[in-house]
Amino acid sequence: MDQKPLGLLTIHIKRGINLAIRDHRSSDPYVVITVADQTLKTRVVKRNCNPVWNEEMTVAIKDPNVPIRLAVFDWDKFTGDDKMGDANVDIQPYLEALKMGMELLRLPNGCAIKRVQPSRENCLSDESSIVWNNGKITQDMILRLNNVECGEIEIMLEWHEGAGCRGVTSSAKGAGSSYT
Repeated sequence: MDQKPLGLLTIHIKRGINLAIRDHRSSDPYVVITVADQTLKTRVVKRNCNPVWNEEMTVAIKDPNVPIRLAVFDWDKFTGDDKMGDANVDIQPYLEALKMGMELLRLPNGCAIKRVQPSRENCLSDESSIVWNNGKITQDMILRLNNVECGEIEIMLEWHEGAGCRGVTSSAKGAGSSYT
């Protein structure tokens, strides 16, 4: 198997919405993203069930079928951190849009390439649009957290192909081009 990644996926962790209370009146949440052997973590936002992180995390995608797991935890100083829910990030519709390659150059800015509806499999709490904007394809998502009484996480996906990446557009016209 080729060890070079297909590309790099930047996951912009924007904010949490109505996260579960795990301390006396609030929580100290942070997000952990796990893809295969890669694990990345946001900073802790103290005493806030509607935290704003606005942090970017970039992971190498070697196998598009390996799940991307997002988990939210409540930081505790003296005891183990409490889990506040989790979600799978489904990137398959996003990758399908990326495969359109150079055909997208004719689209106007802000054009929705694809709309993804919520389902039991994708953890979306609302419709998500994959959008062409300023030469990039992005997807905004609000993920419903599982295994918890309430809470959502707002994220945005953005793909990068660079030197050493196989690319998702390798079979499409204009292979090797970058969307960044």
